Amino acid sequence: MKKVCALLIIMVLAISLAGSGCTEKGTSTVSETQEKEFSGQQITVCSGAGLIKPMNELVANFENETGADIEVRYGGSAELFGILTSKECDVFIPGDFYYTGQAMEKNYVYNESVTNLTLHVPIIAVPEGNPANISKLDDLANPGVKLALGDPKGPAIGRVSEAICTKEGILPEVENNTIVKTATVNQLLIYIVSGEADATIIWEDMASWSEASGKLETIPIPEEQNKIKTIPTAVSVYTEDTELAEAFNTYIAGEEAKEVWEKWGFEPCES
Repeated sequence: MKKVCALLIIMVLAISLAGSGCTEKGTSTVSETQEKEFSGQQITVCSGAGLIKPMNELVANFENETGADIEVRYGGSAELFGILTSKECDVFIPGDFYYTGQAMEKNYVYNESVTNLTLHVPIIAVPEGNPANISKLDDLANPGVKLALGDPKGPAIGRVSEAICTKEGILPEVENNTIVKTATVNQLLIYIVSGEADATIIWEDMASWSEASGKLETIPIPEEQNKIKTIPTAVSVYTEDTELAEAFNTYIAGEEAKEVWEKWGFEPCES
């Protein structure tokens, strides 16, 4: 009888262990992480500083979906162009098509990869309360007005602001009123919300940033006086991972990304 009981116990243990082994093996298979499309691959994206809000969100979404590692270098468009020419950029996204046009002419980007993302609309921004009583573009030329503007040799907004004021015939007066020229458009926001300047010209979408909430007022520039720009994206000819660079370039111009651009105040445009 004892032998029978012992045999039964051994059989039960054997079955139990066998079942346990199968369970562990099955669990391991289910929990095993599936490798994503671009796991372990990395590219560098050169993006205009004014695009930091939507770009951070788009990069996070893309990395989560694909497993890629996207390093973003933010700066003024002229600075980014320099990075592109030094072959340290895989995807080039300046704040103005002018720089992409230059890159296309010099064969720094694949022309067929160039895609328009959104419109970039310049506006006048003033501190809350509008202490200098700015109501129109010509008011930027009024004596005593303190202006902060982008450096024409730095961010895209610098070139655009200069062009707008030249077109209006007020550039000499505006130059005389300018107390600082910044290397990035983001710095202009700081001068306005801190009250150090009476007015600036920035991109319309920046008014939706939390840093600007309740701290500034905006004044639209009529279309006939304005110079509305286009934000493009393009793949660098120097990229060593064309597949990943093209995938990211396509993603930020796609339907999923469109919702992010619009969320941050950018107006869509035709590719």
